Amino acid sequence: YLGRDPSRTGLGLQWDFIIVHETAHEWWGNNISAQDHADMWVHESFANYAEGIYTECLFGKAAGAAYVIGTRRGIRNDRPIIPPAFGVNAEGSGDMYPKGGNMLHTIRAIIDDDARWRGILRGLNRTFYHQTVTGQQVRDYVSREAGIDLSKVFAQYLTTAWIPVFEYRVEGGTLSYHWADVVPGFDMPVRVNVAGLGTRVLRP
Repeated sequence: YLGRDPSRTGLGLQWDFIIVHETAHEWWGNNISAQDHADMWVHESFANYAEGIYTECLFGKAAGAAYVIGTRRGIRNDRPIIPPAFGVNAEGSGDMYPKGGNMLHTIRAIIDDDARWRGILRGLNRTFYHQTVTGQQVRDYVSREAGIDLSKVFAQYLTTAWIPVFEYRVEGGTLSYHWADVVPGFDMPVRVNVAGLGTRVLRP
């Protein structure tokens, strides 16, 4: 599409962006529509994420992830994705595309069960088929079906322009860590590789 690859990985030049993105709106925008312009992320974040899923279908999971992560170059963090007011035809930041897509990619990693994640995406379309919804309904559905309270993750990425910072220190044999620049109660887990112990999940 106009010779541009939003991920700058080269993967986006293997298919036509505009066809894939706009076709995604058959599910995210036409099948499920937001009641208020302020929740336009319901349309655009899922359509953006669909580009990565399409890349994954063509070239494998690692390529799909590389595409989504590559689109982070377009995130400005200029203002929140959801504007402060509803019912006034307000629209949030254009970050609803790459940042919203990456938020969904992150939630997939938090759930860490691709079959369940696929079920959530398909379930959204069954549950809200041909309906107008609020973004809160979508957020609640994802949390409920994941069996994980994702409310703080959604709040962080949709309602602020803050970039979460994982801060840690090692003193002697003790590792201390926490999140900074986050909404109160932000509880996103982090996977780390610990020498001699393998992968561990930290819950700051």
